Amino acid sequence: MIGDDPALRAAYELCRRRTRRQDPAEFALIQLLPGVLRPACWALWAAANAVDDLADDRRATVAERTARVEAWIAGLERDLAAGTGSDPVRHALVDTVLRWRLDLAGLCGALSVVRDDTAGRRFADWAAWRAWGRGNLMPWFQQVRELFDRAGVPVALRLDCQDGYERFLDGFRLTDILTDLAADLAQGDLLLPEEALARFPGAEEDLLRARWSEAVAGLTAHLTCLARRWVTQPRLTHGMHPGPAVVLCAMAGLLRAQLDAVDAAGPALLRSAPRPHPAAGVRVLAPARLRSAVAWRLTPLTVPGPAPRPAVPGAAPAGPRLVPVSGFRPPPAHPSGAQPPRIPADRMPAHVAVVMDGNGRWAQQRGLPRHEGHRAGTRALHETVHGALEIGLRHLTVYAFSTENWKRDPEEVGAILRALRDEIDAAPYRELDVRLRWSGRPGRLPADLVEALRRQEDATRDRGGLTLTVCVDYGGRDEIARAAAALARAARAGEVDPDLIGERDFARRLPSADLPDVDLLWRTGGEQRTSNFLPWHATYAELYFTDHHWPDVDRRDLWQAVTAYGARQRRHGAAPVLTRSPAGPL
Repeated sequence: MIGDDPALRAAYELCRRRTRRQDPAEFALIQLLPGVLRPACWALWAAANAVDDLADDRRATVAERTARVEAWIAGLERDLAAGTGSDPVRHALVDTVLRWRLDLAGLCGALSVVRDDTAGRRFADWAAWRAWGRGNLMPWFQQVRELFDRAGVPVALRLDCQDGYERFLDGFRLTDILTDLAADLAQGDLLLPEEALARFPGAEEDLLRARWSEAVAGLTAHLTCLARRWVTQPRLTHGMHPGPAVVLCAMAGLLRAQLDAVDAAGPALLRSAPRPHPAAGVRVLAPARLRSAVAWRLTPLTVPGPAPRPAVPGAAPAGPRLVPVSGFRPPPAHPSGAQPPRIPADRMPAHVAVVMDGNGRWAQQRGLPRHEGHRAGTRALHETVHGALEIGLRHLTVYAFSTENWKRDPEEVGAILRALRDEIDAAPYRELDVRLRWSGRPGRLPADLVEALRRQEDATRDRGGLTLTVCVDYGGRDEIARAAAALARAARAGEVDPDLIGERDFARRLPSADLPDVDLLWRTGGEQRTSNFLPWHATYAELYFTDHHWPDVDRRDLWQAVTAYGARQRRHGAAPVLTRSPAGPL
């Protein structure tokens, strides 16, 4: 499949050897895949390790390590444009990307995480630790998923298990940190959250001095127990193609074997990386090899041809890139020529939430089916996004479909969901600096809609302009109940002390934990209620109601709402500020 190019074959062989030497367990998992997929996985894994090695080389200064990582990323960008690689690992990676038509845009954030790691990391709590770990791991695993998709084997992830998949990655990361504890401590790194360390007084000081103690033993036992629970989730593979399912089960088995080795290491854990007994690996991999052979023998695969090359040497093909070629374009001007108001920074809300009400009534007033109002409402959303970009709004959250909307006529529900899918496929903000996110329950939504929403999240996660959060099958009470359930599970697992739970602990477990508080909640359509929308985040929001229906809205209405917000005095429970009159004291 690789072809007869000696340099390319040598590049893939180098990736294979490095993966086998540096990560034998991951190499064994890759061997469970069909031969046609293995070179691509070697290239991806070797590339991830190459960047990590540059960031972790403590023989160099922080500035030198940062420069080397940035040079590697810049080299990858040049190699993608040239369709080949000046470095063997990048050569194999570029061929994999072009051959399998992978989208590397999602890796930009992961590479940025590695670059920032050169200065060292500290995590106040589990939430910060998870954000770091997932930001580094998730994009690489998404590349493997995309590889399977290109081969004709979509990896269907259960929509009701998304938290479980993310926790599995947390378990992978925690197992890796515990295994490499000695090497990290030798470099002055302790990649564990302070929240976990604080539960075992003295453990942090002892670890930094490489001193085994009762506190360190207790911390290690606690963390291995957490990691073991996170990687032991049998239902994650239910409904998955048997080939990827075997790999995931084998990965879980190898991780548990590694955790057993960590548990058994005792004080030696602080001197060298523990390794499981070879028999433990055989017990996991022997049956996995048999099952995977059967699964892949019955699976026809799509095998791509050679990777496309530039027609003219040195010319950049219209291929994948890590970053946009020429930045983002500004939003189109309003047809009337209306210009955005100049809003002082201290009068600008950071987060505006909108209940887009009145679509159905707008359509009925015009003798149209109700679902036509929802399609017309997408144009109003485009206008609002354009207006938000023009005034520099940072966060815009819209209520697209609520948990209560399922009570509507099935034809209207279907039309709303189809309109959402069409909107995502059209990608109207592709060239704008808009990061798209979504919030809601995935279980009842069509699988293709959820997958499309997640693809857009991944593709835009590194954009820094407006964050547009679309709430689909969302309910505020449901969100709070899910957060309470997550907090109860954390308390049962010993992650939090029930007597010390505060607002921050609860907020961190909301499905959209990093969504900032709402400053302005605006509802169109004439109704004056919040309708179960963002009750936690909008506790102190200013409320703004307008009579016109959502399809009649354009960006000027957003500007009016923001201007009205700026004229209000926000006190958050404090007494109003009294000013002295010219006549004297009040």
